[in-house]
Amino acid sequence: MDHRKARETKAQAIDYARELTAQLVRPSEVTGGEPALAIGLAPQPDGSYVLAVRYRLGLPSVRSIARKLVAEVGQDVDVRRTGRIRTLADDPSKVRPRPPVVTARALGETGRTRPLRPGISIAHVDVTAGTLGAFVHKDGVVHALSNYHVLSGSPRARVGDVIVQPGPADGGQAPRDRVGTLAARVDLEAERDATVDCAIALLDDQEVDPRYPVGRITTTAVALGGEEVAKIGRTTSVTRGRVTAIELDDVVVGYGEELGEIRFDNQIEVESTGSGPFSRGGDSGALVYREDGVALGLLFAGSESGGDNGTGLTYINPIDAVLDALGVTLV
Repeated sequence: MDHRKARETKAQAIDYARELTAQLVRPSEVTGGEPALAIGLAPQPDGSYVLAVRYRLGLPSVRSIARKLVAEVGQDVDVRRTGRIRTLADDPSKVRPRPPVVTARALGETGRTRPLRPGISIAHVDVTAGTLGAFVHKDGVVHALSNYHVLSGSPRARVGDVIVQPGPADGGQAPRDRVGTLAARVDLEAERDATVDCAIALLDDQEVDPRYPVGRITTTAVALGGEEVAKIGRTTSVTRGRVTAIELDDVVVGYGEELGEIRFDNQIEVESTGSGPFSRGGDSGALVYREDGVALGLLFAGSESGGDNGTGLTYINPIDAVLDALGVTLV
């Protein structure tokens, strides 16, 4: 299918999946009335698209919906089992510093780093640890970009709260390791649809090192599917992957007890092209970019399983949606 036809098929599939949900799914298997089944577009080698269908393991009714959907659409479907999808801050269920062994297992930058640069450990003073994804300009001033659940962490957080580098899970403390304050965020609410998980921190020191392994990244693009991508994160450092789905709707992501599960629309899926995972806990907030140095998205969540090597799938917000929502531009 071409892009237009694939989008039409996706819209019809979503309607059909919701009809089946009302008929077949038990209340305990849904979030806010919607199934744990995401639908988007999967790119093909010849430039065409098929329907991308993603469902959790362990939910028989949802698996049944996926099968009926495949039968309805025909051969043009890419079906994958994901397991649960969760945010990728370091152990989001806890907000206190973790034992040193957690830091020791990380391959990325978990120590105190000055000047600040992309890929290092950072977090709100009451969060564990995530990744500094990029530097952005807002009103001519340099800010650090990461996820809501990294730089804010909770609806209780307020603008002006302290941000530390490294994150508390890696030994960061205030005031010793303060690097700035929470400046803005896009709020997330329980049982409300979302498109981005992002926040920025106003930096105390405006002298930063904005370089990535591929050099500076100053431009963005819309993911079309099939792109070879990379990221640098606090936990798994530099990893490489491939965009396996775009425009995914109803991606259900777990945020712990306070926010529960939140559904995201228009998301991008990436699988690892190496022997290990593309991302793990602590990589939240990393910038995902093409190998020619063009930004595609902001990493925020991952699945327990899936992908060609079985190490899970990674989900990212489209970078233009992130920048627009915050009113910022890449440095």
